[in-house]
Amino acid sequence: MSQQTDKSSNTVWHRATVTRQRRAQKNAHKSVVLWFTGLSGSGKSTLAHAVEEHLYQNGLNTFVLDGDNVRHGLCSDLGFSEAERKENIRRISETAKLLLEAGIVTLTAFISPFKAERAIAKRLMPQGDFIEIHCYCPLEICEQRDVKGLYKKARLGEIKDFTGISSPYEAPENPDLKIDTSLLSIEQSVQKVTALLRDRNILPAHAL
Repeated sequence: MSQQTDKSSNTVWHRATVTRQRRAQKNAHKSVVLWFTGLSGSGKSTLAHAVEEHLYQNGLNTFVLDGDNVRHGLCSDLGFSEAERKENIRRISETAKLLLEAGIVTLTAFISPFKAERAIAKRLMPQGDFIEIHCYCPLEICEQRDVKGLYKKARLGEIKDFTGISSPYEAPENPDLKIDTSLLSIEQSVQKVTALLRDRNILPAHAL
């Protein structure tokens, strides 16, 4: 597993002439990181992709960093111990920061169970550019959904350190937005996210 090490004294940050501000002018919209967090089965990925589709249809440049997809490449060397989960979120945070600078509305869909790691991700971003969205869903409903069969395996002891069963989920205390996905439809949830983006002046005037 890769660990964060001290920066080499031989590396110097290169300041590009094409800045984030210039990209925003060209794109006609701001970039931001939407960080979806919640239990497995809470609807994070479904909502993130639905929000992306809405934004894309309105002409915004978007990209979703999905938990399972990232573990097929960028984080394929990591397991699910607490230390490896922290490293997973660290890598995702740095990737999201690069996409933010690239002028892209970046949506991340990760359980990201620990408050400390979400706080580190937030501190990486400029003030106001990290929007934490808690996809709340009661554990029993997440287990009823269990589309991947993971809760069943965790209950049987076949999966160790499984969030909500054998590993804790530290829910956000003051998220920018909390969506109860057990009560709201996907359409209603998308509307809540886009309303927040409109309030933050991230959606351009022409967006629906």
